[in-house]
Amino acid sequence: MNNSQVLNTVLIMAGGALLLYSISVEDVSPYFKIIGLIIIMFGLYRATNFWVATKDDHQNENENQE
Repeated sequence: MNNSQVLNTVLIMAGGALLLYSISVEDVSPYFKIIGLIIIMFGLYRATNFWVATKDDHQNENENQE
C-alpha cells in the first residue's frame, strides 16, 4: 500500500472520529464539527486525486507484459 493512501485513510478516519465525538458528547464546541468535516473533505480530495492519477496504471502494466 502506498504511503499516500495510508495518509488519506488516516485523514478520513481522524475526521470521522472527530465528528463522531462531537456528535456523541454534549457541550462540545461547534468548531470540532467544522474541523472534522474539513479533515474528511481534505482526505477525500487527496484520495480522489490519487485515484485519478493512477487509474490507467493497470493498462500500462498489461501493455508491457505483451
